[in-house]
Amino acid sequence: MKHVLVTGSAGFVGKNLVAALRRREDVSLSTFDIEDDKNELKKGLLNADVIYHLAGVNRPKTNDEFSKGNAGLTEEIAAFLEKNNRQPVIILASSIQADLENPYGQSKKAAEDALFSYHGLTGAPICIYRFPNLFGKWSQPNYNTVVATFCHNIARGLEITISDPNHEVEFVYIDDVVQAFLAHLDSKPNQDRHWYTISRVFRVTLGDLAARIRTLHEIRKTLVVPDLSDDFMKCLHATYLSFLPEDDFAYPVKLNTDDRGWLFELIKSEQFGQIFVSKTMPGITRGDHFHDTKLEKFCVIQGEGVIRFRQIESEEILEYPVDGNDIKIADIPPGYTHSIENTGEEEMICLFWANQIFNPESPDTYFVPVKTT
Repeated sequence: MKHVLVTGSAGFVGKNLVAALRRREDVSLSTFDIEDDKNELKKGLLNADVIYHLAGVNRPKTNDEFSKGNAGLTEEIAAFLEKNNRQPVIILASSIQADLENPYGQSKKAAEDALFSYHGLTGAPICIYRFPNLFGKWSQPNYNTVVATFCHNIARGLEITISDPNHEVEFVYIDDVVQAFLAHLDSKPNQDRHWYTISRVFRVTLGDLAARIRTLHEIRKTLVVPDLSDDFMKCLHATYLSFLPEDDFAYPVKLNTDDRGWLFELIKSEQFGQIFVSKTMPGITRGDHFHDTKLEKFCVIQGEGVIRFRQIESEEILEYPVDGNDIKIADIPPGYTHSIENTGEEEMICLFWANQIFNPESPDTYFVPVKTT
């Protein structure tokens, strides 16, 4: 069992790290945040094998708070550990601004220097990360990152401000940070290594960032999801959804209804095609068409029916019974006209997948009855 202390536990990185640590059975966790009593911090320092020092000040009312919240707290922690002859592993969340001549960067550099002094006196392992912009769930708009601000505002139909759309920014995803931090629990401390980085870094302009988030916002209207083989888009999608208002998680679909039942499109993608769902009344048949290239899959999840196929140059009809109590997936090959009939006494619900988004100008759908007589 390793005793772990997380400072800044109520912050963006802290919340995500604490959630991950609480899933581990080999960790005894202590936390400290700015509102907590300093005695709680001292208890955690006396017991900790590993310290994740995330506490810091980003947007103070005065510049003096930078020094107190970043360098000052780190100096206090180092002095207390030295006084009590403690040498835990310390992982520090610093910033790429530590190389800049501004109050925030100078305070982060001073915090790093305090840890190096502590390491020189005690030999305790120290691990310093200089992070660029971080993004992910539980970040705060108008505080942590421009991603949080853009996601929050766009999700609510609010305006965003972009000073320079061509300005490129480096981003690191919060889950990558957490995984890198957890690796320190599972490996032996390296006394000679002090600087660490996150291997996956995304670079994107502010204009592109805003356009991507607007695309995610429009999914409910277009139903088209972006290319999720793009790692940044996948991480951004997860982040955007975490900013949805809590009374807006669900949204209506557009039902296409007629005397046969209804049909609605669920989701679309240029990469994987589209998924749609239908309800068919008893005795009704859908389909009677074939495709040259388009592929489909049918899956009845309620009711009973039969899928019929006929190779368009043949008279032979193939029948595949389908039943929501014995779920199967039927592949629809090209060149076979096909139909699905509700042969039961209740409504039949069927899930469909097509490998391409329906294009009314080039539908690749040719109506030919399965039954010729």
